[in-house]
Order: sequence, then structure tokens, then C-alpha cells
Amino acid sequence: MEYTQTFTDVPRIDARDATPLLSVVGTSARLQGTFEIAEAITIECQVGGELTVGSRLVIGQSGVVTADVRTVDAVIHGHYEGNLIATGNVEIAATGHVMGNIQTDSLVIAKGGFFNGNVASSGAAPAAKAARSIHLLEERRASVAR
Repeated sequence: MEYTQTFTDVPRIDARDATPLLSVVGTSARLQGTFEIAEAITIECQVGGELTVGSRLVIGQSGVVTADVRTVDAVIHGHYEGNLIATGNVEIAATGHVMGNIQTDSLVIAKGGFFNGNVASSGAAPAAKAARSIHLLEERRASVAR
């Protein structure tokens, strides 16, 4: 069974509220389709298809997502497989397992996190890229020791 739902008339929440606007929970729940989420979402079930998230996607430890995803930020504690495009930050937590391609300018993989795939820059403006300085960890340690 395929399920398609568009969430566009969802009221905005106060930015100070850290609670995600929408949570999909249920170890036996399986959703398949094309989803458009206006704000943040936490997933603790199986979701497949396509997801467009207007804010932050959190895949909980029991979440299994097999989908192509467009989002601002993503935090992965569970399993993800597919193509992920994030305009903000992507974090693979220690319990996270990711297989697929990620397009972002900020990727953090915690110790214990798993990633198998390709990473590409999201293509931020050249001026924004030039403003960032990149240091190798060993170079920073050497300069601190002096």
C-alpha cells in the first residue's frame, strides 16, 4: 500500500521550542510515499519514498528511512539509505548507520557512526567557501604546543 500525504498547513512553532513539530513513532509502522513536511520531524519507524523537510530531520534509533531526502539539517541515530541533500548540517550519531550519497557543506560523524557512500559539497557561494579556514588536526596541535 502506498501512502502520500502533504503537510503544508501545519502551524509554525516558536524557534525556542526544541520539540520537533511532528513525530512518527511505532516499531511496526511503515510509511511509503512522497512526503512534504513544513517544519521539523522525528522518525521512529520505517519510511520509504521521498521526503522534503523544511527544517530538521531526526531519524531516531529505531527509525529506518529508505528515501531520497531534501532538508535543512539532519541528525541520524538510526538507519538511513538513499540520497540526502542538506542545506545546513548533517550529523551521523554514534548509533547512526548511513548508506548512500550526502550533499552538504557540514558533515559530522560521531565515533561509532557508520557511513558508506559519497559526500559532495552543496555548492555554497564561492565567497562563503573562501571565508572558511581549514586546518589539519595535527597542524593545530603543533601550533598549540609551541
